[in-house]
Amino acid sequence: MKNIISIGWDSWLKQRKESILLFDSIAAASEIALMLNGQWDGCNGVIIAKCDEVAVNTAAKLLEATWCYQGASKAVLDRLTTDQVLRRYAMGERNFINANLKCAVLASMKLSEINLSYALLSWANLSQANLSKADLTAADLSQANLNGADLSKAYLMRTNLTKANLQKASLRGANLSRANLTEVNLTDADLTGANLSLADLRGAKFHFCNLSGVNLTDAKLIESDLDFALQ
Repeated sequence: MKNIISIGWDSWLKQRKESILLFDSIAAASEIALMLNGQWDGCNGVIIAKCDEVAVNTAAKLLEATWCYQGASKAVLDRLTTDQVLRRYAMGERNFINANLKCAVLASMKLSEINLSYALLSWANLSQANLSKADLTAADLSQANLNGADLSKAYLMRTNLTKANLQKASLRGANLSRANLTEVNLTDADLTGANLSLADLRGAKFHFCNLSGVNLTDAKLIESDLDFALQ
């Protein structure tokens, strides 16, 4: 019994010695993990044993980055400019998790396979943008303009698309499971083969929308809204 307690105590102490830090960019997290001999998680997190806040602050200042502990009451959500996103994307970066791009203008931009999961994109202009295979899991795209956007095979699980404009958008093969699509405009959109299981579609406009092969299992919708859809 004593050995079991000892093992549990040692495990707890080990966990307490490790800190998980979140930075405002993927690049900063990668660099600081190298500088402080930490473990980069591939996104914006760094695991550091026996965190020295002075060292972290010094490294963050050198890289003009901000940070917080994982679980802090205020998440790191520094606003990104359109130019910053495009420059970093052109350099090969794809991870923009938790980015603040509210009201950003990214119309007609080529951003295929970008990772904007958990990002703030409400009121953003993404019309005609190429977001094929993009990861927008749990992102906030409420009232965003996605008119004519290419979202084919995109990941939109639990994404908030309330009142978004998706007219003429391509969502072929997209995963919209559990997404919030209340009052979204899907006029002339192509949803061929999309997954809309458990999605909230109440009040959505489906006029001339292609719903061939769509998975609507347990989706919330008003059946009369589907009257003008192409099935």
